[in-house]
Parts: sequence; C-alpha cells; structure tokens
Amino acid sequence: MLEAYRKAAAERATLGIPPLPLDAQQTADLIELLKNPPEGEGEFLVDLLVNRVPPGVDDAAKVKASFLAAVAEGSASSPLISAEYATELLGTMLGGYNIHPLIELLDNDQLAPIAAKGLKHTLLMFDSFHDVQEKAGKGNVHAKEVLQSWADANGLLLAKLFLKKLR
Repeated sequence: MLEAYRKAAAERATLGIPPLPLDAQQTADLIELLKNPPEGEGEFLVDLLVNRVPPGVDDAAKVKASFLAAVAEGSASSPLISAEYATELLGTMLGGYNIHPLIELLDNDQLAPIAAKGLKHTLLMFDSFHDVQEKAGKGNVHAKEVLQSWADANGLLLAKLFLKKLR
C-alpha cells in the first residue's frame, strides 16, 4: 500500500498536483499498518490518516471514523494513536460518521472534554443534535457545554431554546 501510494503521489507531483485522497480500501490498508507499523513509517502513516483521508461522509471517512472510535473506546489499538488523540482526530472530521462516537464519548470521564471540544466546532449535526440535548437534559456537563457553545455562536437556535428551558 505504501509503495503504491508513494508511486502515485510522485507521479502527481511531477504534474504539479497534490496526491489524491485515500479511498476506502487504501484507508483500511492504512489502518492495518497503523495497528502494527513498519519500522520508521510511523510519522508518515499518521500523516496519511490525518491529511489524506477526506473528512465528511464518503466511504474512506467512514473507515477512518470507525477506527478512531474503536481506538477511543478501547476495542482497537495502535502504538501511534492514543485514545485521546483518536478522540481529537474524530473532532476534526466536520460531521458525518464522527458524530455518534463523539456524542458517546461525552460519557467517558477521561475523553469527554476532548469530545466536547470537537463537537463545539461541528455544525453538521443533523438529527444528532437531539442526542446531545438528551445528554444535557440528564445532567451531562460536557453536553451542556457543547450546547452552550453552539448557542453562544448563534449557530443553533434550538440549543438556545433548550438551554433556556434547563435554567
């Protein structure tokens, strides 16, 4: 996978264009390498995960978010990515497949502040807004912080109305 990626990236560099984003299969192959990295490739592998997998809702993003969620919850591991870093990376994916794991991590005492920080900067919540609202209604302080952040940014009128109701 790495050899093929480097070759394709070099070909595109000769044309003066950046490498293509990784597709779902390349991302899955990358994840296997992240679980057991070849000697000397760690930094490059993490850079590929961070910068060459598109955020959002394509198939590669789904593979990335699933892996990061598994690392954050402890069902997968990588010597290169801690649960904290996995949660931080989930928070950079803009919306889509990262939302549910971030909301679930609001209940994890260790990772909730990181998950909340990511959610505060995520506007593509769709119906998941109600999941954050429900957690806030049950007293989750991190969910309340997320709602307050959205309300302060005037991003979600619903957040303002819900917070008013909580007071």
